[in-house]
Amino acid sequence: MNTLASFFTILIYPAGLTLILFGMFYEWIDRKLVARFQNRAGPRWFQPFADAVKLLAKEQIQPGIVNPYLFFALPIVAIAGASTAALYVPLMGFTPPSSFSGDLIVTLYLLSLPTMCVGLAGWNTSSRFSLIGATRALTQLFAYEAPFMLALLGPALVAGSWQIGEINEYAQTRWLILSQPIGFIVALIGLMGKLELPPFDAPEAETEIVAGALTEYSGRGLMMFKIGKSIELVVGLTLVSAFYLGGLSGIGSFLLKSVALLFLMSVMQTLFTRFRIDQTVGLWWRFGAILVLAQIVVIILWKGYMP
Repeated sequence: MNTLASFFTILIYPAGLTLILFGMFYEWIDRKLVARFQNRAGPRWFQPFADAVKLLAKEQIQPGIVNPYLFFALPIVAIAGASTAALYVPLMGFTPPSSFSGDLIVTLYLLSLPTMCVGLAGWNTSSRFSLIGATRALTQLFAYEAPFMLALLGPALVAGSWQIGEINEYAQTRWLILSQPIGFIVALIGLMGKLELPPFDAPEAETEIVAGALTEYSGRGLMMFKIGKSIELVVGLTLVSAFYLGGLSGIGSFLLKSVALLFLMSVMQTLFTRFRIDQTVGLWWRFGAILVLAQIVVIILWKGYMP
């Protein structure tokens, strides 16, 4: 009976297949919103699922000059890292399946794993498009990782805990977006940068470098990278919602707050054109990190003067 319960928890409730389906569903919402904002019809609700079936059914072609072990292992590691990060966050408003002191830091590092795998995938090939995409992806990762992490440390400091579940409980009676608006903005933009969403999509600019670091990937490998990014989207939205929008206390709260954040991200994707890699890195690293650091200093000083 314990084995069946563990299997059910890992596969369906609320991770595993359910997480993958939610990732595809949120991908469709994002694509549909962007299309409507641009006065287009957009895809139908089943399009991400149809794309997944099509790619999984196709042959994965291995280029001649690659390390075969890395070529086939990197998509698996990417999806595994994103899926493992989901174990520590309150997905759909439920209690995290696994939790320990300091799981926030582990989760943030696990969320970086898909992008690192994409960068290594690009360096593992001889394609110039892949090499340029890999360089851009890793450069953008280093620029956005620190501000995104610092933005999530603000709620952790006021909650007095590095455990995601405890921070979520603390935030359920406090909308920290009101007291830490800079952290919220930095976290939202940082999440878009981590996911390489427009206007921060220079690493996979299709009009310049085809598909960036994943140019040589097809079939199952390409689909696993896409699923990993969809899972990372859901986990990132869950973290920002739990920390800044009054916490997550149920599936209704989760859907309302995460879709509201997705709506804001879709608006930003529509309003701005693609930034050059020097713009995305230079401006954000200077101003985003400095602003959120200033906010953290204010939080530390405020906590120091509190009785």
